[in-house]
Amino acid sequence: MAPAAVEAASGERGLKSLVWQKLKLSVFDDCRKEEEWKIIILDDFTTKLLSSCGKMTDLLAEGITAVENVYKNREPVPHMKAIYFITPTKKSIDGLINDFVSKSSSKYKAAYVYFTDFCPDSLFNKMKSSCSRAIRRCKEINISFFPYESQVFTLDVPDAFFCCYSPTVEKANGKDAIMEAMAEQIVTLCATLEENPGVRYKSKPLDNASKLAELVENKLENYYKIDEKSQIKGKTHSQLLIIDRGFDPVSTVLHELTFQAMAYDLLPIENDTYKYKTDGSSGKEREAILEEEDELWVKIRHKHIADVLEEIPKLLKEVSSKRKATEGKLSLSNLAQLMKKMPHFRKQITKQVVHLNIAEDCMSKFKSSIEKLCKTEQDLALGTDAEGQKVKDSMRVLLPVLLNKNHDSYDKIRAILLYIFSTNGTTQENLDKLIQNVQIESDSDMIKNWKYLGVPVVVSSASQQRRQSRKDRSSEETFQLSRWTPVIKDVMEDAIENKLDSKEWPYCSQCPAAWNGSGAVSARQKSKTSYLDDRKSGSKLIVFVIGGITYSEMRSAYEVSQAYKSCEVIIGSTHILTPRRLLDDVKMLNKPKDTVCIVEEKL
Repeated sequence: MAPAAVEAASGERGLKSLVWQKLKLSVFDDCRKEEEWKIIILDDFTTKLLSSCGKMTDLLAEGITAVENVYKNREPVPHMKAIYFITPTKKSIDGLINDFVSKSSSKYKAAYVYFTDFCPDSLFNKMKSSCSRAIRRCKEINISFFPYESQVFTLDVPDAFFCCYSPTVEKANGKDAIMEAMAEQIVTLCATLEENPGVRYKSKPLDNASKLAELVENKLENYYKIDEKSQIKGKTHSQLLIIDRGFDPVSTVLHELTFQAMAYDLLPIENDTYKYKTDGSSGKEREAILEEEDELWVKIRHKHIADVLEEIPKLLKEVSSKRKATEGKLSLSNLAQLMKKMPHFRKQITKQVVHLNIAEDCMSKFKSSIEKLCKTEQDLALGTDAEGQKVKDSMRVLLPVLLNKNHDSYDKIRAILLYIFSTNGTTQENLDKLIQNVQIESDSDMIKNWKYLGVPVVVSSASQQRRQSRKDRSSEETFQLSRWTPVIKDVMEDAIENKLDSKEWPYCSQCPAAWNGSGAVSARQKSKTSYLDDRKSGSKLIVFVIGGITYSEMRSAYEVSQAYKSCEVIIGSTHILTPRRLLDDVKMLNKPKDTVCIVEEKL
């Protein structure tokens, strides 16, 4: 693999590296022959999976000469062998069968078939009866999740949000099917990590987490019974926590001011691609991919925007001063040296210019309207102002935002939601007034539909509950407009220190005896040993959220891993959220949606 980006202390690309190594071992090494080139045939899922952890140069190094799509019409190459890395679905298997209809019309010399996970008997038998003569290998490799970052994974099923939380799906089988599919995907993550974790779930407010936890527990048990190669028989020193999205609604709508979260919230970044112009509005449009190959991105993505704006110009100065030092007197040897270093300098400067562009883009949005919003949002979310004084009247804090013409309806809805979350619901009369005054009748479901996630929206004034008690972080240094800490960070720390309430966080399985937090000592109390040695011997905490995770929650996984060196936190979800997309999804929850909840049937 190309040299990977490095999290502050990690020294490797975590999940991405692990998935690539497993693919290399289970697929490429498995069918390798010296001096023999092959074609690889992928479907949509495996195309995305492979591109999440490898590049074309890596495939070339493994003897792959071309990448093709199983669904598309392809030119036959009868003298070459093909690797089929596909999902065990009807559509993909039909694509494979069609390539070997008869011996004379076969597209390839032979097929090496690798499924992402378990292939149902009906499909396996169909394949066997149609083209077994062409198949040299057929294996299930158990990877059906996407490594998004070194400590973040996704199942890439954004439709699961609708399926799990829409009241219109309860009557259909869509929810059961997607729960089964998610459980299978989570088991392949555990198998890739070589873990058999103790499974726990958040017992309230809904029962999705408990249902999914039971399914995962049963499938884990079955997987390790069947998998003869695995050394793992009992539970390992790791935990898997499963949580419903409604456990922390605040973190999903609050404006974040750390670099990655802020950029994805405020800028039109699609598929991790940022578009920018280097010479003002008339310049040529360029694209930059925000990925862990970029060491600068990894270094600054979790920093506060103020720190990023300070750091990048410093780095630019540093590079240009190094460049001047290299130039020196224009002797031939100096010139040759400079020519060698130029691509390196150019690459460094390009990266810095990209991130400076992103930071300046964020700041122009921030200065125009977000800055005033942030103070209001923080006061509502925490119930205290920057001086630590209790907010006595939340409505008085909210009103200036609603009256400000510079804020768009999304920002006003986010502020109204924070007001509702802070008071654990509001009266119907109050909600109606807010919706009318801000003239957001057409988008009112972005507020009302949170009830389907188990979040109180409308309550009678008598039944208002108290604010959830939180960890005291007043001693931690922070910026005034970034005082909120995602609830998931409290959960991660409590899990590692074995402080989670077993009534609130029941086990599906017998608690692994070795998980008592003692192995995961805080970095402050620990003698300095190799980070990677710690990680290899330490426990893993896997956190899975049904219905999406935020960039601030992803950041929490890295922060907690840094503080507790011997416990690595891995966080995952059905998909990754931005506030705007989430509000659009919440709005759709009470609409009939036949096109969603399509789990490709393994029939």
